Amino acid sequence: MSPSYFDHKSAAKRYRDARPYFHPVVISRIEAFLGIDRPVGTALDVACGTGQSSIALRDVATKIVAIDRSPEMIALAELDEKIIYQVASADDIPIDGDCVDLITVACAFHWFDRPSFLAEARRVLRQSSHMVIYNNTFTGNMKENPKFHDWIHGTHLTRYPSPPRNMTPFTEEEAQEEGFFLLSSEKYENDVTFTSLHLIEYLLTQTNVIAAVEEGKESLESVSAWLDSEVPAYFPLKEATFEFRGPIDYYRKA
Repeated sequence: MSPSYFDHKSAAKRYRDARPYFHPVVISRIEAFLGIDRPVGTALDVACGTGQSSIALRDVATKIVAIDRSPEMIALAELDEKIIYQVASADDIPIDGDCVDLITVACAFHWFDRPSFLAEARRVLRQSSHMVIYNNTFTGNMKENPKFHDWIHGTHLTRYPSPPRNMTPFTEEEAQEEGFFLLSSEKYENDVTFTSLHLIEYLLTQTNVIAAVEEGKESLESVSAWLDSEVPAYFPLKEATFEFRGPIDYYRKA
């Protein structure tokens, strides 16, 4: 598994406060595709962060086990009587075998050691149960000002490049080798409205900024000040609409 960029208390707090809550959009699609008309027994949410993805599962599972390797993220997770939060990594899941009805992974699969995680996922899932892997990517497309896209992908990412992660496609053949059938893949989009301040707060949660701050290249204050000098100029109004998108991949344990 890659180094965690969310082990720091300040990063976890920014993540909790500023990440858009898009997960219900995905969970509704999962419900429809899998035909979930009543809650499954146990759902496992892997790399749950501060619990947004876990909270979104409340209507589709009787019990949710939510794990994340960062104690700081777990400490800030929203509590719920249905959810059991545990500090644990994706390659060492503290659950007995053959007892999970649904696994979800939101915005984290690219950080995992794939064979180790998939072996654990196969171990804990009941026979013929499902695993859903999904992502939500900030495209940089501002509907009110197309020039923002060039700034985010040019100026911003040049100054704060994204740290390495495994973005190699997880192929159907690879899934089968690991004991999973790919049932379907779909794409979705969701719009998020930000003020310039809220957008800056969101950008401060991204791993490219977290890496720069936690590695000592810049202070959080200097990054924030630079963004404050750049971002507002792209807002023609008080608020602007930004496009997010991502894939949802559905797998069944062989």
